[in-house]
Amino acid sequence: MSFWTGRRVLVTGGAGFLGSRVVAQLEAAGAKDIAVPRSKTLNLVDRENCRRAVKNIDLVIHLAAKVGGIGFNRENPGQLFFDNLMMGAQLMEEARLNGVAKFVGIGTVCAYPKFTPVPFHEDDLWNGYPEETNAPYGLAKKMLLVQSQAYRAQYGFNSIFLLPVNLYGPGDNFDPRSSHVIPALIRKVYDAKFGGQDFIEVWGDGSASREFLYVEDAARGIVLAAERYAKDEPVNLGSHMEITIRQLVGLICEAFDFQGEIRWDTSKPNGQPRRSLDVSRAEREFGFRASTDFAAGLKSTVDWWIATQRKAAVREPAVS
Repeated sequence: MSFWTGRRVLVTGGAGFLGSRVVAQLEAAGAKDIAVPRSKTLNLVDRENCRRAVKNIDLVIHLAAKVGGIGFNRENPGQLFFDNLMMGAQLMEEARLNGVAKFVGIGTVCAYPKFTPVPFHEDDLWNGYPEETNAPYGLAKKMLLVQSQAYRAQYGFNSIFLLPVNLYGPGDNFDPRSSHVIPALIRKVYDAKFGGQDFIEVWGDGSASREFLYVEDAARGIVLAAERYAKDEPVNLGSHMEITIRQLVGLICEAFDFQGEIRWDTSKPNGQPRRSLDVSRAEREFGFRASTDFAAGLKSTVDWWIATQRKAAVREPAVS
């Protein structure tokens, strides 16, 4: 029998970019009863909605979050802190009170200190303050770890906490007001290439580095952890790669054969100087290792965006 046989699973954020993949992975693993609340009808910032969401649930995977890129973080620090803190704290408390057997909390690489030694190891999580533009979001999500460990210690509540690195893939958020770095750059280069623009502007100086995890790999890691992991130590989910923003911009320009100028806006922040995770704990504890080559994953993301734009162009009525 599958681990998931007979279990009623709640996936908050289950209709989103990552959540839809987690739901698909759960279904493939044998889960038959999956609840996916929608924020429009069940806003988890409200505690009563958290209570309703966990009723008769056996296992919670908490993916719902208010998120965005550096610009969005700078403009909405209060909302990012409050909404993410309230959703996580209240949902876990109601899960405990309602007898949920297991809670899977999803954190963020933004919780790490600004100057964490590379590769980031889970034991370094408390050795400093997060990068300032990410801090309200990162700290709000980090409180899930504190709550998770406290609840395990006092109540024996089976809660685990995962720390995924930056995700990417087809279906990502390409809204320039709130997108993360890969979709933001893809859209920027696409618009310049097909809009006849001979340059793009990019925040920072390109020296910051990032690690990226393909969304399908992330979903697989979360489902594996939900099945196999039951300890209080946080676990990184990553791909064990590192690329500078300057290199990333070059790859995306190459994908579009864009030959224009790259203008680096050094008046804007780079964000955290470097990001690359130690991913040995995930492999040791529940057998997770990312399998998607970054070049292949980036190509599939670029191809998906081009296809969606072509479809949108076909749907637009002709101007008479």
